[in-house]
Amino acid sequence: MFNKILIANRGEIACRVAATARRMAIKTVAVYSDADANAKHVSVCDEAVYIGGSAPKDSYLRWQNIIAAAQATGAQAIHPGYGFLSENEEFARACLDAGLVFIGPPSSAILAMGLKAESKRLMGLAGVPLVPGYHGADQDPALLQREADAIGYPVLIKASAGGGGKGMRVVANAADFASALASCRREAINSFGNDAVLIEKYVQRPRHIEIQVFGDTLGNYVYLFERDCSVQRRHQKVLEEAPAPGMTPALRQQMGEAAVAAAQAVNYVGAGTVEFIVEQRPDGSMDFFFMEMNTRLQVEHPVTEAITGQDLVEWQLRVAAGEALPLRQDQLKITGHAIEARICAENPDNNFMPATGTLQVYGLPACVTFERSNGGVRVDSGVREGDAISPFYDSMLAKLIVHGDSREQALSRLDTALAQTHIVGLNTNVQFLRHVVQSRSFVQADLDTGLIPREEAVLFKQEKVGLSLAVASVIAHTLQQERCAQAQLAERAGWLDPWARRDGWRSHGPSTRRFDYAFQGQVHIVQLTTLHDGALQLAVAGEVGGFSFVPLTQGIDVRFAARRQIVSVYRKDAVAHVFTAQGATEIIAIDALAHAGDSQVEGGRLTAPMPGKVVSFAVKAGDKVSKGQPLAVMDAMKMEHTIAAPMDGVVAELLYAPGDQVVEGAELLKLVAQ
Repeated sequence: MFNKILIANRGEIACRVAATARRMAIKTVAVYSDADANAKHVSVCDEAVYIGGSAPKDSYLRWQNIIAAAQATGAQAIHPGYGFLSENEEFARACLDAGLVFIGPPSSAILAMGLKAESKRLMGLAGVPLVPGYHGADQDPALLQREADAIGYPVLIKASAGGGGKGMRVVANAADFASALASCRREAINSFGNDAVLIEKYVQRPRHIEIQVFGDTLGNYVYLFERDCSVQRRHQKVLEEAPAPGMTPALRQQMGEAAVAAAQAVNYVGAGTVEFIVEQRPDGSMDFFFMEMNTRLQVEHPVTEAITGQDLVEWQLRVAAGEALPLRQDQLKITGHAIEARICAENPDNNFMPATGTLQVYGLPACVTFERSNGGVRVDSGVREGDAISPFYDSMLAKLIVHGDSREQALSRLDTALAQTHIVGLNTNVQFLRHVVQSRSFVQADLDTGLIPREEAVLFKQEKVGLSLAVASVIAHTLQQERCAQAQLAERAGWLDPWARRDGWRSHGPSTRRFDYAFQGQVHIVQLTTLHDGALQLAVAGEVGGFSFVPLTQGIDVRFAARRQIVSVYRKDAVAHVFTAQGATEIIAIDALAHAGDSQVEGGRLTAPMPGKVVSFAVKAGDKVSKGQPLAVMDAMKMEHTIAAPMDGVVAELLYAPGDQVVEGAELLKLVAQ
């Protein structure tokens, strides 16, 4: 076994590998960029080596620097994690040439499976079912258009060297093919340095089911069952679960054996995932087709660990050290049900726009971390409270994994854990995940890759807390803060000046205190009345009722108008974030004096929603545009984002050129209303 390994990755996966290595008494070396100098993965490893600038191309993609770091620190092996260089056959080969063990498959297997067209050819020879499509080397746009027409729409354009949903477009009709192809190729060349694509029939109501496979250097292979990854946005996974709902033992064995055949066809070693697109027939039966093989550990591997009780990273390390697989196929069993939710810095209500900022609050549910436990809640995370989330890397903050005796128990446990996840400082998808978990389709396991658009009405722009509870919560928090400040003042002074009391008591009659709040785009005037006996009464938008609260160790017990709720409130300046069992919301306290003279008039500006690079402009100065018309394309967090016109108007000026880097909020162009 190895004495020391270098982890050629960052974030959650680097922390995950370090945890397993520590348990196995293996020392670890982290690598880091400028942006990651104080990152969590740096602190949890035994050593750390600086490898370059913040952009991946200047650090985590520079494999020469990573190999040099491994040699300088005496590491015997390199674990690539997932993403970055994990599926780079040149890097795997370079590790071998440098006398280092690459903890993954041989470079030949990565090469064979890395190009989707070639992998389809190999799978066809191995007898693995394939989706009808074009996987040829001729990339002439006219030929690709003819092939798509022949296959029949809708079709799926996929970057041949791609993965992670990048360089992928669904095309509904022939008229949209050319523009979709151009966009797909542009994203592919930026992400993978290769703009070759393949065209496939887009399967209607498909499920995305993948099989975890493992091989060793002694010729042994197993499959560790399946994961259902059908819930996706932008072709990227949102929720994953194991086992797949509705899976029969016969189909599981058939898919598992096909996955092993795929691995054997390329002499695979280590952890890999064979992904299948599954067609659901009207009679309830399912048919499957090979989609691709990911030649690495997957983000969603914890659900497999939960139902099998195995540590897949430990398996990787043992296999890479030349040991046999820890278990045979007949020794592997499924226990219970597991679900993983990817917690990301993004705004689901704004087309899942990635978000940047500082984690002012990063509260997680009671959980275990990087453990193999078959019960409870697990969180895999590579960030800490106070960390800055930059635009340079993937938007995933953490993975929340739950395990239960049944799918129903796992669902309940997941929703509770998400409700206990409190993140403040930037937009996240936590509440969106709760909406998905509570949706009819997910609860009833009516799964396919179109679940999110199908359930759109109950997933986006949902306000579950409501004005009354939000106001009652933030007022309770305000009063509690005032009482704490008053108590501290009295403690310092040794006595309490009766004129400094702020409890609203009057010697005769009630007293009323006014609060102004902005909630869901509207301003509300709220009145808090202290009655002569000291009782409180709250009036919110015509609703009047008794009000009281009790501070707890975790949160505040708030009672208003005969309703009781335990809430958590985090306030910074005027903005308060309220977390409840129903959901979370934001409310803003208005100080009329502080905002006197502010102007809200600002028209004709189009600004960058986040830091990134300008890819292209679709207009020029003097062009007339209509509301909703695409104006510019930005690249940020490895994804393309289209900036559209907020109104009809005329383009007055372009303020940047394609290729320019821009900061969040930078004005990209000026638009004059017609």
